[in-house]
Amino acid sequence: MKPVPSPITTSANLHLGDSPFFDDPVRYRQLVGALQYVTLSRPDITFAVNKVCQFMHSPTENHWSAVKRILRYLQGTSSLGLRIQCASDTRLHAYTDATFHDVNAYSDADWAGCPDDRRSTGGYAIYLGSNLVSWSARKQRTVSLSSTESEYKALADTVAELTWLQDLLGELRVSLKTAPTLWCDNLGATYLSANPVFHARTKHVEVDFHFVREKVAQGKLSVKFISTNDQIADVFTKPLPSQRFILLRSKLRLAPRP
Repeated sequence: MKPVPSPITTSANLHLGDSPFFDDPVRYRQLVGALQYVTLSRPDITFAVNKVCQFMHSPTENHWSAVKRILRYLQGTSSLGLRIQCASDTRLHAYTDATFHDVNAYSDADWAGCPDDRRSTGGYAIYLGSNLVSWSARKQRTVSLSSTESEYKALADTVAELTWLQDLLGELRVSLKTAPTLWCDNLGATYLSANPVFHARTKHVEVDFHFVREKVAQGKLSVKFISTNDQIADVFTKPLPSQRFILLRSKLRLAPRP
């Protein structure tokens, strides 16, 4: 197989029934299931694997081609691994993003982008010091009515993971110098997490997502704005051009094995 520079193309438009059904769905499920385990050490393929996982019940030839592209990418990057190194810095950093439709921002391409159910894709990357320790790419459970809502849902998922990691570190007797900082590239969601006045205008957002506001009010979390160009979580929410993908891959701490 000829190697490719990225696990999924920017022109990929996978959806139900987009081509003739694949004649061996069991093989498709077995291979995609194996790829899920690969994501435990290769966060760079997380979005692509999440995408092909959505068609386990009725894969098509187009979906199979997407799976083969992931394999071709892995073949060409088999020397890469997730770098973990000892450092004195033990601060938690989180970068979160939910894709939505807004032509003015790089991360806007996938709000309601799934043609089958119009849900958004959310993703996050969490760093302990300089090490990537947790990441995710998943379709959101409900349809978002606005970009701010989809971004806020992604914030809530990230805060839930941060809370679990803080509890785990506490059990391991690892103390954090400062409260975790969560970087978000949506101003609306950033303001919503800190300004209770906005909540009266967003009652359609599920109540269980408002615990983000409580964490900020208690000083247990800091939510800050970051430019889309610096948003690492973009790699977990949409297909990217090869050059952009390779840049973000390096920020995920993926490097050739020694």
